Amino acid sequence: MSTYFPKEPTNDWVIVDATGIPVGRLATRVASALRGKHKVDFTPNQAGGDFVVVVNASKVVFTGNKLDGKVYTRYSGYPGGLKSTTAREMLDKHPERVIEHAVWGMLPKNRLGRKIIRRLKVYAGDAHPHAAQQPAQMELR
Repeated sequence: MSTYFPKEPTNDWVIVDATGIPVGRLATRVASALRGKHKVDFTPNQAGGDFVVVVNASKVVFTGNKLDGKVYTRYSGYPGGLKSTTAREMLDKHPERVIEHAVWGMLPKNRLGRKIIRRLKVYAGDAHPHAAQQPAQMELR
C-alpha cells in the first residue's frame, strides 16, 4: 500500500465579487479556496489551491459595531511605535488591506502560508489585470 501524493497540483483562477458580503464570511471562503480544501487531491503540506482575485473590496460590509469598534494595530519595533486605526479608516484609505488581513489570519503562519497568500489578488474597484487567466466566477451567496 502506498499513499497517493499529487505530483503537480492544478491551480485555477477564481474571481470573487465582495459587494455587500461580510468580511469574515468572505475571508473564510477565500482562505479555503487558496488552500485548496475544496479539491479532491487536497494535501495539507502543498500549495495546491487556486489563485483568487477579489474585486470591489471597498464595498465589503462589517456587521454590528465593528466598523468603529474593530481596531487594526501595527508596531514598528521602536518605543512609542504602536500605530492603530479603525476599520472605518482602513476601509476608506486601503480597502485591499482589510481583506488581506482577514485572509492572512486564517492561513498557516509558516513558509506555506506565505507562499499561499501571494496567490491572493485584491482590488478596490471592479477592474483587474487578470482577464487573460480567464478566472471563473465564485459564488458566495
